[in-house]
Amino acid sequence: MIIEEIEFDGHPEVRGEHKTTMEITTEKHLTEKGDCIIGVNAKVACNTLNSKIKEEIQKDYNQITIELIVEGMKFKTKAMGSSELSLSHKKDIVLRKSSFTCTRTLGINAEKAAIDVPREMISRLRNPNVKGLFRIIIGETE
Repeated sequence: MIIEEIEFDGHPEVRGEHKTTMEITTEKHLTEKGDCIIGVNAKVACNTLNSKIKEEIQKDYNQITIELIVEGMKFKTKAMGSSELSLSHKKDIVLRKSSFTCTRTLGINAEKAAIDVPREMISRLRNPNVKGLFRIIIGETE
């Protein structure tokens, strides 16, 4: 099992209302348009992911588990890897329910998106002093 944990911060503009994507960004600011963004000031973007994790994500149909952990609350979803993922974006990490790929895409065909994150967790992520954890797991067996 390979795990990478990415710390990020909350922001007053976090809305978590997007129906098909979920994103964390290394940017420090967020506008109202970023309704898929659940965290800012992330310590890692697609291009700086651990090379072992990248290698596994870039295998077709490899299962990726994502856990969001915020103040003791945990939210979990699964997505698929793909050989079409370049993982080269310098600022963002995006999970998508669709099969669309671009430099920002970490996983496709995800089970859940920002709208599915519990509202209590989103509410906490509106506090800029709240720290979140975006945990990427490859090879989890349940």
